[in-house]
Parts: sequence; structure tokens; C-alpha cells
Amino acid sequence: MTQINDDLFLEFVDVIAKRATCDRGRSGCVIVKDRRILTTGFVGVLAGFPSCDEVGHLLEKVQHADGTITEHCHRTIHAESAAILQAARCGVSLEGSTLYCTMTPCLRCAMQIVQAGIVRVVSKKKYKQSEMSENVFSMSNVEFEVKHNEIITYE
Repeated sequence: MTQINDDLFLEFVDVIAKRATCDRGRSGCVIVKDRRILTTGFVGVLAGFPSCDEVGHLLEKVQHADGTITEHCHRTIHAESAAILQAARCGVSLEGSTLYCTMTPCLRCAMQIVQAGIVRVVSKKKYKQSEMSENVFSMSNVEFEVKHNEIITYE
């Protein structure tokens, strides 16, 4: 039954991702407890702000611990953060819930997931910078599963 539910909620992730307002990261997130959707999130700008699709990206180069340099858009917030913030705004507890997402959450989102009391994360695919996030989940006893071992990269 868990496999069927996981597949269904990952389909919802794809639908929610269509609302993303940054063409570099069309990601979605659905947080569920007892097979009920508590909240959703997508990569997007703050309410009332112009989107990347409207005014372009706010790119910044980031150097990672392994020395690689990537560009990240700082105009938006990640789908996982958006879902957690929406729950906070509406007074919805995420304690004991499962988070479904497009790709392995980044380190900052992973820390928010742990702090929000989410106990399980199911990711459709891996993100190239996922090792630290996976370590945070492991150290915090958050169950983490990737459905497809494909790595998502941005162009």
C-alpha cells in the first residue's frame, strides 16, 4: 500500500511543480499525513513579487565544499520551504508527516524538514549536491527514499 500511495503523491508533486515561476527549477512538494495532503509548495517568488518568468533570474555563483561552482537563482524559495512555510502560516503541524518532492532537498531545506518534525522524505530523483542532505536525514532518523536514481542537473 505504501508503494501505491508514494506513486500517487509523487504524481501530485508533478502537478504542483507546474505552478513554479522559475524555469530553472520547476519543482514541487506535497506534505502528507495519514494519506491526507496537509500542504503543498512549488519553486516560486514571495507573494506579490515579480517572477523569474517575468523579470529574469537573480543568479549567484556558489562554490561547494568539493570545489565545484554552480549558479543558483536567489529570486525564489524552494518547493520544500514553501510547503513548510505555508503550513506554518495556516497553523498546520507537520509532526510525523511525509514529504514528497521532485529531487533530494538541498541542505537548508533538509534542516527545515528535520526541524518541522517531518519523519519521512520521498524524492522522485536525486540532486547532484545531495550528500549533506542525506547525512542530515540519517543523523536525524528521517527516513529518506529516492524512487529513481537519476540525478537532476540544471543547464
